[in-house]
Amino acid sequence: MDSFRQRTTRSYHLNAATEDSKVWDVVVIGGGATGAGILLDATTRGYSALLLEGSDFAKGTSSRSTKLIHGGVRYLQQFQFGMVRDSLRERGRLLKNAPHLVHELEFIIPCKSMFERIFYGVGLKLYDALAWGSGARLSMQVSRRSLYDRFPQLSSNRFAGGVSYIDAQFNDSRLVIELIRTAVESKAIVLNYAKVVALDRNVNQRLQGLEFVDQETGKSHKIRAKAIVNATGPFCDAIRRMDSAKIEPLVAASQGVHVVLPSALFKSRRAIIVPKTSDGRVLFIIPWQGHVLVGTTDTPIHNIVEEPSAQCEEVDFLLETLAGYLEIAPSRSDVLSVFTGIRPLVKARKDQPTKQLSRDHTIEFSPSGLVTITGGKWTTYRKMAEDCVDLLSNRFDLPQTSCQTKSMQLQQTQLDRVACEREFETDRSLLQSLHPELELTEADLLQGIQFEYSRNLEDLLARRTRALFLNTSAAVQIAPIAVKLLAKELQKNEAWESNQIQQFTALAQTYML
Repeated sequence: MDSFRQRTTRSYHLNAATEDSKVWDVVVIGGGATGAGILLDATTRGYSALLLEGSDFAKGTSSRSTKLIHGGVRYLQQFQFGMVRDSLRERGRLLKNAPHLVHELEFIIPCKSMFERIFYGVGLKLYDALAWGSGARLSMQVSRRSLYDRFPQLSSNRFAGGVSYIDAQFNDSRLVIELIRTAVESKAIVLNYAKVVALDRNVNQRLQGLEFVDQETGKSHKIRAKAIVNATGPFCDAIRRMDSAKIEPLVAASQGVHVVLPSALFKSRRAIIVPKTSDGRVLFIIPWQGHVLVGTTDTPIHNIVEEPSAQCEEVDFLLETLAGYLEIAPSRSDVLSVFTGIRPLVKARKDQPTKQLSRDHTIEFSPSGLVTITGGKWTTYRKMAEDCVDLLSNRFDLPQTSCQTKSMQLQQTQLDRVACEREFETDRSLLQSLHPELELTEADLLQGIQFEYSRNLEDLLARRTRALFLNTSAAVQIAPIAVKLLAKELQKNEAWESNQIQQFTALAQTYML
């Protein structure tokens, strides 16, 4: 096995993580966007860096977003100009650094009156000003005729035109995997299904390491580290309680629901933004990977779980709001998938609605030395990572080096492409579509299995590919093909295959109405 292929095996990373004499410069707990960003920033500064994820990379919030890289038009009304400016700057960087995953997308606000066109037009000129220098096209007025030319399925005789502006769209879980792969190329070590269960202190009550359990074997491992970063998003308070049982919660969580519909219901390459729904939220109607993505809601929750589920009233709210914009209203039977994500919003006063909480991030440094980072938004993950690693370099015994990620290209390695191409040359059937409703091939599955640390069907069909999110029924239908490929690579038996099918089918039910 060549060195590149070896670095994509879990055994290689497990052995490296648990090397007896190793003292890591930085250990990151949490394999979502924030954790992966911190890992990449740390390892490219020359620090030895390890990432531990209790389930799968991007399992939580980071794979359940609205798939937007944006400044956040909604935050202008909350006067969060600094955050919007930073987000727009990071949007520009991502368009340059990951053009294969991030692309510009035109958004239009349909307006019911000339007053609305003027009102939103003025607001978007401020958005233009904050994005100055990014190269994005400026916002512009859209006439009534042009609006209906662009969106022929809009409800007729309801809108007087609109306002157009540019933001960006991406594939969220794929970007996490690319961040992790790029970090591994810079000698980082990563482990999914490695659950941290305890923090270890020295005689001075300072953190010196931690203990994790390999979820696949049940075996515990202890490792030593100079700096430990808690980047577990909505679950950060659980790690903080390992550090101190008397902490005040840092997160006020809410959940957002998205529904996925057939493209026939919304035939456009452009997106629509509903700037103010009946509950004061912003709603997006977005073309995404040959489908239509509609979201999101904002419902405060008290129980933070790994697999959140949509409430019936949230789905009904999305469909009812959508019905006010489309000539033919979608029904529950049209929904191909519904998914729910939890937002780790930083706590504020008790009576403040979650939709009004800031999306800025916060970094906490505990007396024992635990660093916790939470809040923020997908778009600013790189800036969050830079801020965090800057703090680590100042607070811990680490060399003072500058951030390297501002212009770093994220892309699949050449070795990866060559390996795949060689295999495809001998078996062209690998490039044939597996299902008429999904743009998915056996080659896509092999990519996720052989090079991207997939350990089960959910990893492969939910995050390495987006089948579960795009069309849940189709994902269940191709699961038997996917599990055979997984079993061969992971050397599993038929009993394991059967158990995987059962687990995935049960999970898929939570993505269906």
